[in-house]
Amino acid sequence: MSGSPDLIVVNGRVLTMDEDHPAAEAIAVRDGRIVAVGDSKAIAALKGPATRVIDAQGGSVVPGFIEAHMHLFSGAAELAHLQLAGLHGFDALRDAIRAYAAERPDAPMLVGQGVDYSVLGAERVTRHHLDAILPDRPFCMAAPDHHTVWANTKALEAAGILHGRTLGPGNEIVIGEDGLANGELREGEAFGPVLALAGEERVRLGLSTGGEPDPAPSASERAADRDIMRRGLAWCARHGITSIQNMDGNLYQLELLAEIEAEEGLPCRIRIPFHFKNFMDLSMLDKASMMAERYRSEWLASGMVKVFFDGVLDSWTAVMLEPYADRPDWLGEPLFSPERFKELAVAIDRRGLQIAVHSIGDGAVRAVLDGYEAARKANGARDSRHRVEHIEVISAADVPRFAELGAIASMQPPHPPGAMGFPLEPTVSRIGRARWPLSYAWRTLKDAGAHVVFASDWPVSPIDPIRGMQAAMLRKRWAESDPDQSFSLMEALAAYTVEGAYAEFAETAKGRLKPGFMADLVVLSADIEATAPEALHDVRPLVTICGGKVTYEG
Repeated sequence: MSGSPDLIVVNGRVLTMDEDHPAAEAIAVRDGRIVAVGDSKAIAALKGPATRVIDAQGGSVVPGFIEAHMHLFSGAAELAHLQLAGLHGFDALRDAIRAYAAERPDAPMLVGQGVDYSVLGAERVTRHHLDAILPDRPFCMAAPDHHTVWANTKALEAAGILHGRTLGPGNEIVIGEDGLANGELREGEAFGPVLALAGEERVRLGLSTGGEPDPAPSASERAADRDIMRRGLAWCARHGITSIQNMDGNLYQLELLAEIEAEEGLPCRIRIPFHFKNFMDLSMLDKASMMAERYRSEWLASGMVKVFFDGVLDSWTAVMLEPYADRPDWLGEPLFSPERFKELAVAIDRRGLQIAVHSIGDGAVRAVLDGYEAARKANGARDSRHRVEHIEVISAADVPRFAELGAIASMQPPHPPGAMGFPLEPTVSRIGRARWPLSYAWRTLKDAGAHVVFASDWPVSPIDPIRGMQAAMLRKRWAESDPDQSFSLMEALAAYTVEGAYAEFAETAKGRLKPGFMADLVVLSADIEATAPEALHDVRPLVTICGGKVTYEG
């Protein structure tokens, strides 16, 4: 090796994820790449006068976490919202909302996040509950899954939807017995006008329309948006994340990130997709190809098209093969017809782009796999690695199709009811006992040969990959007869590293700690192999390194 390392990490329990050399004590880094992995004595001998030394003090050193499904821009903005996760009962809800409102007397719109569907027990939240808490200022609050929002009367009036509005498939403004909106808004077309009152439309464009800001932001607005992005990137680095696969996107997000990269460099590597919405025609894919061509570096890239096929279970907007257990006349309404999705999948695949589709119900999963199969038949087989996002329910017949089609199962350990504080109800009853064995079926898919990649879906769930690993290890059956879907420690770690790299065609450059690979790694506060799964959440990133640079130090 010519030249001294820029940085070395010594005295660690290095989990390389490299099958040929699975364990080590130390790592040397130069020019953004790993140049040596070995024992502490050998690596320490490489130290030069300018080499920075990080002592891991016996803690685990792992590849940088790859967050394979998240929403960076909106998640960063939501860090400033009222956080309602885990709160239960009307009194607790009232106290939290009023205290938040008192601290922000001039805010035009107050927004809460993460409130459980069961916050009032079996009673469904309405505008009347929220009016009793805050009658004179617009307020809304979103469920953890971000597919349902509840708004008070002031917010509904200001948004112009108190009397309802015609919406596209899969969206609903729930109407009360009085003929007015009752406050429950299901899916983006329904609650978009309410969230727009908060003045944060630009952070949601990658989700809501896939389009660009209109009018174009002023210089000060653009600077403020870069600061929101910086806040989100810092939050990722703090949690040991070195790569982000964003699951909403537009050209504006790529431009903001490119500006940050030019100013001071990026602390995480990021992929931003083009979001294809059901009101677009296929000619819009020209923009997806342009984004892929313009942005394709190791730090900032596109090359993927994100699509939503359905909604979520808790609001009956996920698409099922058989009716909901608690709504026997309803299958859910798809955002695309199966035939139109096939046409879309063929067109995207023909351009050589990767596809990632939000597919929660087993009906959605089947339709998306059918689309991938149609693309393969029309265009020929290739290493496309098209993705199915979430897969909260699947049919037995579709399990082997992931391996057959080379499709990636992108799943979220925090999401199953009973994990990480998510309540069991109403979801488990909505799914129905007969479908429990194939709900959130990580192990079933992995054993069938699928590449299973883990992520948080932040801000839907807490971003912390370590807590996600813990949730995967501690996964509990809902019934003793259900299959065990839990992962081991090393399987969960691989799903946040090795499989994340595979999902973005980068398995020969990151996801492992070996010479020649990107110097993306995390020094943890303890030896995770010696930590009981129940205590894993106490392990924290001490140092995050991305591209050989320290991006977080606790």
